[in-house]
Amino acid sequence: MAPRGVRGRRAKRALAAIALGLSALLLAGCGSGAGGARVAAIGAEAGDRMPDATAKQLQDALDNAVKLSGGSGGIAGVWAPWAGTWTAASGTESRDKGAAPMNLDSSFRIGSITKTATCTVLLKLAEAGKVRLDDEVSTYLPRMVGLNGLTLGALCQNTSGFADYWNGLAPQMVTNPGRSWDAVELINSGLGQARVGAPGQTWSYSNAGFVLLGLALQTATHTSWQSLYTSYVTGPLGIDETTTLPTGTKLPSPAPIGYAADRDPVTGATNCSVLDNDTALSPSALQQAGGLVSDLDDTASLVHAVAAGSLLAKGGSAQQQKVVNMSDAMPSWAQYGLGVEKMGPLIGHASAVPGFATAAYSDPKSGLTVVVMVNNSTPGANFARLVALQLASIGSKAPAGAGHTQPAIGLPWTADQLAAVLPSETGCNAAAAPADPALAAIASIGPDY
Repeated sequence: MAPRGVRGRRAKRALAAIALGLSALLLAGCGSGAGGARVAAIGAEAGDRMPDATAKQLQDALDNAVKLSGGSGGIAGVWAPWAGTWTAASGTESRDKGAAPMNLDSSFRIGSITKTATCTVLLKLAEAGKVRLDDEVSTYLPRMVGLNGLTLGALCQNTSGFADYWNGLAPQMVTNPGRSWDAVELINSGLGQARVGAPGQTWSYSNAGFVLLGLALQTATHTSWQSLYTSYVTGPLGIDETTTLPTGTKLPSPAPIGYAADRDPVTGATNCSVLDNDTALSPSALQQAGGLVSDLDDTASLVHAVAAGSLLAKGGSAQQQKVVNMSDAMPSWAQYGLGVEKMGPLIGHASAVPGFATAAYSDPKSGLTVVVMVNNSTPGANFARLVALQLASIGSKAPAGAGHTQPAIGLPWTADQLAAVLPSETGCNAAAAPADPALAAIASIGPDY
């Protein structure tokens, strides 16, 4: 499908939210002066489109990602305040013969990008004095054993040492996506395993930790998570296409089919010859770790606001973006804060939940924002992450429009490097890992779900 520019009510709302976020940032004294003003100004010009040459590069990258993913389609957007906006679709809504083209307004599961919203709620509650980041979880869940030493903040940063349920239960979630999961059942799966490390000593990704955090905060506030997200995240941003679907598993229309390679529920082995339809995944499988459903514009608005710090006071935003290294095996520029990844200067998250692989990042200084979704989760979150970073690299070099100045964005990777790595990150039918050490170093730069 040919590239398309900013579109309709949703696009105008997303750009308005981006402009509002940066205006709030400037008023808080955290912005970069004229640079922030330029972003707010272009955010109000809904007709601005990315230059044709840049748009073609972006479309080619999206088309290639969809082809490599093994899904039927994908959507993506790049918002470069100095140059314009590009949003586009590629492929079809399903693998069925005669399927409709992929719709730019599609709803999809944003998976672990939910963690960004969840930790923003935690920080808002801390700002209000309702909880503290160093509160122990046992303060709010005193009847649950085995929580000694676990703090709310450490759960958000994945430094609690709390084990995860994902590797053990994900095969069941792929083969039986509609099954309902109780929060305590998921937490107990983590409690039933040995700690990965002492609290604060080891970074280890844990969906179970986020479900535990969710239960603790719900207990502390006596408030549902639907209300917490609305009060502290989606409401202030004015985004209304983001939901936890608390009463069902059907995605709001329009929505593509979400696929995942079949998994043996006992051994976990992947059968690449069979793709399961996991569109109706129960949000209870991931809860506050990954249960949100959104669309392209809302996801862009969310990640941009978090990166810009417009949802939090200055101290809260700094706390959210205070990062630790995820692994000595990863580049030093791949780090993790409170529910956010930091990839070079970009703040955001990547995800792969049964049916969808998604990634969204934003640069706090320039406002450059990228979102991508493909409707096959088999390649994993790292695949979506690499595609998003490739789009960011292309977008960062877009020439400035009249009256604007192209910012210098120091990305420690190139679009060509990521294009070379992607074929080895497809999960099924993957190419051999790059022999070049420079490429191998960026082949795996974060959690894969």
